[in-house]
This record gives sequence, structure tokens and C-alpha cells, in this order.
Amino acid sequence: MKFSEMPYERPNLEEMKRQAAAFTEQLKAAASYEEARTVFLQKEEADRHMRTLASLASIRHSIDTRDAYYNEEKKFWNAAEPELQEYGQQWTMAMLESPFRPDFEAEYGNLMFVNAEIELKTFSPEIIPQLQRENDLTQEYEKLLASAQIPFEGGVYTISQMTPFKNDPDDARRLSAWKAEGQWYKDNQEKLDSLYDELVHLRDEMGRKLGYDGYTQLGYYRMGRNCYTKDDVEKFRAAVQKYLVPVADSIYREQAKRLGKEYPMSFADNALEFRSGNPRPCGTPDEILAQGKKFYDELSPETSAFFRTMLDNDLLDVLSTEGKEGGGYCTSIPDYGVPFIFANFNGTQHDVEVVTHEAGHAFAYYMNRDRVPMSLSWPSMEACEVHSMSMEFMAWPWEEGFFGDDAKKFYYSHLSGALTFIPYGTMVDHFQHIVFEKPDMTPAERHGVWKELLGIYMPWMKLDGEIPFYADGEGWQRQHHIYSFPFYYIDYCLAQTVSLEFWAMLQHDQKNAWEHYMAYTKQGGSCTFTDLLKNAGLESPFDEACLRGVCAEAKKWLENYDLTGIA
Repeated sequence: MKFSEMPYERPNLEEMKRQAAAFTEQLKAAASYEEARTVFLQKEEADRHMRTLASLASIRHSIDTRDAYYNEEKKFWNAAEPELQEYGQQWTMAMLESPFRPDFEAEYGNLMFVNAEIELKTFSPEIIPQLQRENDLTQEYEKLLASAQIPFEGGVYTISQMTPFKNDPDDARRLSAWKAEGQWYKDNQEKLDSLYDELVHLRDEMGRKLGYDGYTQLGYYRMGRNCYTKDDVEKFRAAVQKYLVPVADSIYREQAKRLGKEYPMSFADNALEFRSGNPRPCGTPDEILAQGKKFYDELSPETSAFFRTMLDNDLLDVLSTEGKEGGGYCTSIPDYGVPFIFANFNGTQHDVEVVTHEAGHAFAYYMNRDRVPMSLSWPSMEACEVHSMSMEFMAWPWEEGFFGDDAKKFYYSHLSGALTFIPYGTMVDHFQHIVFEKPDMTPAERHGVWKELLGIYMPWMKLDGEIPFYADGEGWQRQHHIYSFPFYYIDYCLAQTVSLEFWAMLQHDQKNAWEHYMAYTKQGGSCTFTDLLKNAGLESPFDEACLRGVCAEAKKWLENYDLTGIA
């Protein structure tokens, strides 16, 4: 079924509550595993339908945040989901206490019970008002960014539409674009400060109401982290500073030489990798999608069937339009067993990365769409990002079809970008840990923390105040994960490290790399992140040797890469 034909109607919240309560009572009353299993599967079907409706409302709202109908539907779900969480918790407790738990574990594995025990630690009816307010605040933040109208060179642009200007080879034009976008953030900074300040205090309050010393532990539980701790993340951050920051620093020093700039460079100059311009796709959006189809058709029979399903059913919305939310994502529509990809094409190499990155998520869901329970269709977040970031590298043999003459630039840009991203992403995580350790910091103090961390993780950035917002150490406010998905960002860094393992494999044996990828992906969410890696013959990023090894191999490749003829 095409996306536009999928029906949506607001469900009756009280009826959903009654049904959820009835399922719990039926489970408790079950006299045999067969009876308990029947109720379990009925609830699965009901949950699939509820998730489908919530997804449809959310997707259609993000496509056009000005749509009054779906704006109200988004508000409905913002309020409804925390209320339904109470009923979900009652079901979870009944499952954990069921005399048939060993039977469920024998058929479906024990991870759903491990995850259920973590989930219980994230909720109490006492925090429903805070959860509802949190949803409203994050929606307000996303809507603010989507509403941006940035004057530039006689036109008016959204944040996404400004990206090509921010990468322009002309130094003066590029700097002006960074200043124009930075000024929009500065003009809205009071609102950005107040939104985040309320979110920090709200989340801290939730953590304390649930018995934690602030938000951090609750944040880890909400992320579903079931195989590593804050200490493991701190060790990873230390390894990034030890091994990756020096490699990234050398990349930017070489970039400054290519551009004829002094090191450290401004945000605007760091955005330009080559004097002749950054790599750009060689086709229209339709041609990029057509090359994506060629890539997936030739990669494997499974990817071919997947991407044809996406195209045939209009399950990609990729053009950057007025009123559309920024960024990109992949989500699922369970009733129809399909994923959906949302993006904002803007004429940069990011457009191709959407077709590979978000489609990596989508393919993983497609391969596991029939898993029971539904919650195990996806693994935990950092495990999901392995699917996407590694799929970007799997596309390397097809990049000439995406980039034409710029393919040679792209290979260098993609690998160096993967390496230089990890320090930034790790800094986002470090920043959030500090913020939630000290929730009463003023907005100015938070900006000061970010500026200090820039000196540790991104010493190649010149902080001279020339560019409003960015060069003042305030650029964290453009990172919507910090507002909407606290503690998410380290997941990208862990996954990027694993994706570099796949990159290294691809340099030696493409078939072997794809076999490892499929071995990883076919497991869905049936195992923890570290077990998924182990089962697929991959190293854990928490092992210092992993980061040390991929850094050494990637650095050697970059230093020996022939950039002859590329200015």
C-alpha cells in the first residue's frame, strides 16, 4: 500500500486504556502457557496497530509542521503516550511475574525480559505530567527550527536549504552564509535557552522522583542500555581523545594547507574540504534515487526487494520543503511491515548518505519486520546505527554513479568525515553528562562548557567570535538530539567505530564484509549490542584496541590516498 493511502484516524484513548488493562488481567488469569501466549500475541497485534497510528501522525506532521490537523494529532499523541505508559508498565510487571516466564523465554528469548526490567525503572505514574510537558517542549523546539526563515542574498531559506551556501567554494559567500544562519540562532537564542533550561530541570525532576541522583541514570535506562555503563562510555571518550583527536587534527591541518588557510580555521573554512568545492552528487533527486535502486539491486537479492518496496509505495519523502522538519530519520509502520525514510535533500553529499544511511536502518527493519515481540525488530540505538553507518561504506563500489567526477573526492571526504565526526559526537555526549550533573547551570555557563569542550575535542575550530553563535561556543543548540533525545549521540560514535571495522574489511574482501554485515543485521534486536557484535565476528568499540586499530588503518589510507589533480 502506498504511504498516502494508509488510513489514519485518531484512536479512542479511553478504549486503548481499557483494552490494555484487560490484556493484563487476562494474562494474570491464564491457566496455561497456551492461554498466556494467546493473550500475548493479541496484545502484540494491538500494539502494532497503535504504533502504526502514532507513526503515521508523526511522519505526516514532520512532513509539514504547518498542517493544522496533524499538528493536533501530534499533540494528542504527546499527551496520550505517557498515559498509556502506565498501562504498559502494569503489563510488563505481569509478564515478569508470570509463572509462564520460562516458557516465554524458551520461545522468544530472555532479552525481552531484561529490557522489560530496565523499562520498569524508567516510569512511574507520578511523572506523567513531566513526560507530557517534555513531549510538548521537544515539539516546540523542532517546530522552531522548522520555522526558520533565513534571509540570504535576497532570498529566504530554511536551515536545511542553507547548507549548500555554507559549503560554497567562494570564501566570502561561505562566510556570509555561516554568519546569516548563526544570526538566526542568535535572534532566537532566548527561546532556545529557555526551552533547554526547562527540559534540563524537568528531566532532573523526573530522575529524582524515580529515586535517582538526577537524570543521568534514568537517561541511560530510557536509552535501553543493557550491556554497558557510564564507566564504559567514559573509557570510550578517553580512547577518542587518545587515538582519534590526533588523527582528526592531522586531517584538518592537511585541509588548511590545501585551502591556503592558517590553522586553526574558522567554522566556515573547516566546512570546505577542497578549494574546488566539496563532493556533490551528479544527479537530480530522482536520479539519486535511481542510482540507489541500482546499488541495492546489485548488492544482494534482499536489498533489491527492500528498496523496490520503498520506491513502489512512496516510502521516502526526501525533498526539502517549506514547513518541513529538519534532519532525517527512519521509522516503521508495523501494520504494513514497512519502514519509512524522511530526509531533506539539499544538493550536497548528504543526499547520497541519506539513501545509504537511512536506508541502512530501513533495510534492517525490513529484514526483521515479522519478529515477535515487535520490540525486538530493532536492537538498541547504538546497534541500530551500525546498520546505517556501515551501509554507507557498503555503497563505495557504486559511488561513481552517485558522484561522477567527484567520486574521488567523496572517498576521501567520507572516510575523513567518519573519523572527524567521532570527536564531535563524543563531545555532545560529554556535554550532556556535565549538564545533567549540574542542572542549575545558567545558559551562559552551559555555553562556556561547550566552548571548553571544543578546545579538547575539536582544537581545529577557531573560536574568535567572528561567526555569530558558532564561534561564540553556542553551536550545541543546533543539535536537536540534545533537546529531543538526551544521551542518544554517543550511539553514533560507537556505531561509527564499528562501521570503520566494516570499511577496513571492504578494503580486502567485499564479499566477506557483506557476509559479516548480514550476520549482524539478521539478528534484529534478539541480542544486546555487544553480543550482536560478537555473534557477527566483530570487535567491541569498548575495547581500546578496536579504536586504536581502525584509527591506524584509516590514517594510513588517507596519507597514501592520491589527491593528484584535486585542488
